[in-house]
Amino acid sequence: MNIIVCIKQVPDTSEIKINPETNTLMREGVPSIINPFDLYALEAGIQIKEKLGGKVTVLTMGPPQAETALREAISMGADEAVLLSDRAFAGSDTWATSYTLAQAIKKFGADIIFCGKQAIDGDTAQVGPETAEFLGIPHISYIRKIEEIKDDYIRVQRLMDEGYDIVETGLPVLLTVVKELNQPRMPSLKGKMAAKKAEIKKMGKAEIEADEDNIGLKGSPTQVKNIFAPQIKAERKMIKGSSEEQADALIDELRKIKCI
Repeated sequence: MNIIVCIKQVPDTSEIKINPETNTLMREGVPSIINPFDLYALEAGIQIKEKLGGKVTVLTMGPPQAETALREAISMGADEAVLLSDRAFAGSDTWATSYTLAQAIKKFGADIIFCGKQAIDGDTAQVGPETAEFLGIPHISYIRKIEEIKDDYIRVQRLMDEGYDIVETGLPVLLTVVKELNQPRMPSLKGKMAAKKAEIKKMGKAEIEADEDNIGLKGSPTQVKNIFAPQIKAERKMIKGSSEEQADALIDELRKIKCI
């Protein structure tokens, strides 16, 4: 079973900085972590490898320091890691990012591709499904449980607002996962030693044969016009009384500020 897990190194949410000229996140020199949802995707891939055999490759697009995230993934149990890093990729929106990931995945091939449901820095939940569209394969989002998997098909539970759907599809397939799926493992000492010695494969636009018109800021059909941090207001009012009295008082306050 050939499994690819797409991960993203995201800024620590308490340390986000914005480039005032491009309105994009500044990543250099900012503390970063693996996107939390991607850890569930990684654990899912490792569990399948342990059950059915095969190989888990972690893939990310980012600046050179994203190599740290890839080594952490190896320490958790991934077999190989690939870093897509090229100045031409800078400023990519979800469309350009998905195109770039898909171009790389085509080079390796995969039976199952895992992604976290969304990244905590953008919260779009678009990259996984868009990558599947570029690859021309089916995708299922918000996976909460994998019921059965064989060489040619998979059956999963897809989280919905009220319960879940059971969905079956053939392979290859791309799955985006939610945190209900599993509990990510901690890196082992053996894994940390392997990660330290591991060779990270680096690929740029030439290696993945990317069309320059589809990558980076130039290839991004959506661009941020303005971005700002919301003002933090310290004003608050405590409402006392019974539940009914508090509800009525809250409604009155909301009406005063024209929220309802």
